[in-house]
Amino acid sequence: MEKEDILHVEGRLGELIIGNRIPKDYFVTKGTGQSDLTVHAGSYHLALKAAGVEMCNIMTYSSILPGIAKEIQKPEKLVHGSVMESIFAVCTVEKGERATAGIIYGWLYHKKTHQKYGGLVCELYGDHSIQEIEGRLHASLEELYTNGYSDDFNLTDRRVITESFVPEKKFGTALVALCFVNYHYPILRVNLTA
Repeated sequence: MEKEDILHVEGRLGELIIGNRIPKDYFVTKGTGQSDLTVHAGSYHLALKAAGVEMCNIMTYSSILPGIAKEIQKPEKLVHGSVMESIFAVCTVEKGERATAGIIYGWLYHKKTHQKYGGLVCELYGDHSIQEIEGRLHASLEELYTNGYSDDFNLTDRRVITESFVPEKKFGTALVALCFVNYHYPILRVNLTA
């Protein structure tokens, strides 16, 4: 679309065709919570509070990071009731059991051009020690990489985030998350009618 066209769209109807939005900036967070009452409105909510995202409506993604994704510091304020789209690992157990949650991610770079392609993420949870879950996370990430990316890409800059505890109350939840705060919207086409 030429600059002149943009200046003369007033009074015209049309449509903007956008592509799938691409998650951009994210922050890393984690937390634990425990409750004698319940999980969802108890230990899980308190783990979200410890992670600083309890005021948001959480939606979860599968495990891919776009090449444009960049880690930032957690914003000082999040809007109460806003949608927080995230990659989460959540473990809920009962009193005396160990709740461990972990995420690993690494970045793919093209072997020939060395350009950043994107990232792979794996999440695991269970009644495991941190050492055990870290070993499983590395194995899971390696499996994803080997079965689909290793011919063309190098996997580097791995990072592991874990949270683990044994609740003293009836229910306990541990969580770790990558939380997205903004998105890139590719414009595919602008259709204007006379």
